[in-house]
Amino acid sequence: MDSFASNGSQVLDPDDPTVTGERKNTLDDPEDVERACLKQMNYKARRKLQQRVRIEFNITSVINRQKFLMRLAKALMTFGAPSHRIESQLLSAARILEVDAEFIHIPGVIICSFGDQETKTSEMHFVKCGGRLALGSLHEVHQIYRQVVHDEISARKATVKLEALIAAKPLYGSFTRCTLAFCLSALICVLAFGGSFVDMWIAGAGATFLCLMQICVATKSQLYANVFEISVTIVISFAARGLSSIRSQIFCYTAISSAGIVGILPGYLILSSSLELASKNIVCGSVKMVYALIYTLFLGFGLQIGSDLYLLFDQGARRDLAALAARMMSQATITGTFISDNGTFANINHGEPLEGTFTFVSGAPYTREHIIDGCYRPPTFPWYLQPFPWWTQFIIVPIFSIMSSLANLQPFWTVELVVMVVISCVSYAANKVANHFIFNRSDVVSAIGAFAVGLLGNIYSRKMGGTAFTSMVTGVLFLVPSGLSQAGGITAQGNGIDIGGAMIAVTIGITVGLFMSQALVYMFGSRKNAAIFSF
Repeated sequence: MDSFASNGSQVLDPDDPTVTGERKNTLDDPEDVERACLKQMNYKARRKLQQRVRIEFNITSVINRQKFLMRLAKALMTFGAPSHRIESQLLSAARILEVDAEFIHIPGVIICSFGDQETKTSEMHFVKCGGRLALGSLHEVHQIYRQVVHDEISARKATVKLEALIAAKPLYGSFTRCTLAFCLSALICVLAFGGSFVDMWIAGAGATFLCLMQICVATKSQLYANVFEISVTIVISFAARGLSSIRSQIFCYTAISSAGIVGILPGYLILSSSLELASKNIVCGSVKMVYALIYTLFLGFGLQIGSDLYLLFDQGARRDLAALAARMMSQATITGTFISDNGTFANINHGEPLEGTFTFVSGAPYTREHIIDGCYRPPTFPWYLQPFPWWTQFIIVPIFSIMSSLANLQPFWTVELVVMVVISCVSYAANKVANHFIFNRSDVVSAIGAFAVGLLGNIYSRKMGGTAFTSMVTGVLFLVPSGLSQAGGITAQGNGIDIGGAMIAVTIGITVGLFMSQALVYMFGSRKNAAIFSF
């Protein structure tokens, strides 16, 4: 179905031979060519040898090319390639290798069908694997793919490189991943959710606990992996509610709970699903979108359960929260009977009792004093309990961008890392400026930030020959927690439906911004540069 959608919309990869005009001159290795030269020998002298070599050469050559296509499909899924481009990349490689092939991509599986025009037969292969986003490995896969479609290496050598890349160990170990999780949650607590110097350490500790459970328990126990997200969010929310209930009010529940689970937010999953829906890949896009929404509801459910579980043990905190909610209500609705006990309302209903539903509106609504980003911050608090000054963003944002790129398995000493950090900083700056002028519209604000990211990423790919996708991922993922903070935070007053709606609004804005930037950049230039979808 997805292949039909892709062919119908004529989505071509930028390296597709129908766009670049490349033709494969060396379909096979030099060793195979040497063996093929045996076909030029004396037929009468080596008739049997010639027949054997011809059959062996032709079969081996086709098998090598088909094997490369299947390894390429596995590598793209393993390292988190943008799923709406996988089919077009595989079709481009099949064309340049002169292999009669069709591909269908559904979540977690790629179906490869290879046809043989001589025997009028076909064979089908299922490539099934899971994976996560790995920017460094994905960049290497893209370079191998470009070398093949531009006729620089043969299919056999490319297959060996892909197999070595898939079998390689993760770039960073468990300790490094936990350290990165701590730094990311601590920094995003300050940047997006109004946390203080004290809050950021608690949020970082929660993220470290989450990462440890994910690495040490969830990956080894399939039974626990099914409830991993709910159990971890319950623990983090329970601890955050307990700390925020301390009488001194030095901890902020919203900042700690939101930043603590930012590492398992399905931001990239929802982003890829919205990109697929916008690319008319209905099957993959709708399946991933529904899964991401259910996953988000699990997170919201876990946060609410953790908070209510603590309030079940601390009745004083429950009463305080109920009294605060009642004071903050601008109106109250009461159903019953109204009876006048004096002559003030004698003219109403002829002095008879009134029955029904009555709404009382407060003439002087409760003022939210000293509330900053959902956290209580009176001016009497010391500096370590106040939000960070605005100028600290110039230091924190680049550090967060570096940490986010490393957490997505990007090698440190690379030029691409510098490009990622620059684009990510521009993304945050555009988001903040847009939010200053546009209030309570997280989708529009995210669209403006994504437009800036897409503009820089596509210009970098077109003018400097870089990979647009890997250079833009960090900046795009930065917009998800930033946009959610403008939508009221991840906790969203404890309603999981609101969290899902907030994430959809943010990712739809990101999708629109990315596509608008691509249309603007690739509107001009030759046909080679007019191919769409670099993200």
